Amino acid sequence: MKRAAFAIPGDINTVTGGYIYERRLLEGLRAQGREVEHVQLGATFPAPSPCVMAHAVGTLGALSPDRVLILDGLVFGAIDTSGLAKVPCPIVAMLHHPLALETGLSAADAAWLFKTERDNLTLAAHVLVTSPYTADLYTREFDVDPSRITVALPGTDPQARSRAPSDPPLILSVGLQHPRKGHDVLLRALAQMTDHPWEAVIVGSAHNPDHAAMLADMVDALGLGDRVRLAGRISSEALDELYGRAAVFALATRFEGYGMVFDEALTWGMPIVTCETGAVPQTVPADAGRLVPPDDPGAFAAALRSVVSDGALRGRMGAAAAQAGRRLPTWDDTARIAGTVLDAL
Repeated sequence: MKRAAFAIPGDINTVTGGYIYERRLLEGLRAQGREVEHVQLGATFPAPSPCVMAHAVGTLGALSPDRVLILDGLVFGAIDTSGLAKVPCPIVAMLHHPLALETGLSAADAAWLFKTERDNLTLAAHVLVTSPYTADLYTREFDVDPSRITVALPGTDPQARSRAPSDPPLILSVGLQHPRKGHDVLLRALAQMTDHPWEAVIVGSAHNPDHAAMLADMVDALGLGDRVRLAGRISSEALDELYGRAAVFALATRFEGYGMVFDEALTWGMPIVTCETGAVPQTVPADAGRLVPPDDPGAFAAALRSVVSDGALRGRMGAAAAQAGRRLPTWDDTARIAGTVLDAL
């Protein structure tokens, strides 16, 4: 088995889909009996200070050439190309989606990230991505040969799920408090549904204080304070309790390279209301979800209302979701695919 190093910025225990994926992949590769060094880089990627950039270039350049380097996408797409060229071992780029597609970037920042990631891809021995959609995106937009790309879908933990939806119906949303996740769109949609009984909880850490404060202000301004709770980061036990009593999973995302929270909702047998963007149509089965255009609170409210108000529809969608959830890969499958890539280099 090939020895490897897995370079990840910041705290590996950060609760976002990307960090959960990479932590579980690291654990899975080690469970194969493989020696994988965890290399922690500066947390500010993809916007590193000169000091953080220099540390990353120096750390990666000092790796043993007999290892394969798996490099997290937040670093890979933003690290200095001349510095990346000094890495002495084969590089596997672990990419969740192109950094230039992040919501809220200026035109100049998006152009810089696109060029940097495209240039750095010429230095990668192989590319790991989390969805067929993302693989196609890198082939079309970044000219990466499809033979250099491998899809390793996120895994799930097969286990018995028990649900007892509450009354009034609970609408659950899980996602980082970040502009890309569209919680502002969800709040505007909920404000159009106040004639119907429901409660809602939005779970997810704050990406930055300003956006979190904006969402809190929106809850108050829209008069939703007695029906919507911004829960922030909560324990896995508390999240399981919410999944167990929620009637609908709702995420008004503006873009997803995969969307691991949808898999979680499927394994719980939950109807899903979300947006037709990125990899979402490939991730959420048509009979388990209602997909609407992004950035359209009216369309989102209409879809959400149709599911919340119709128990029979929720039952059919939930059964389809549970069936799809049982077909999802495990984390062992994810690690097996990635391990095959490492050994082929």
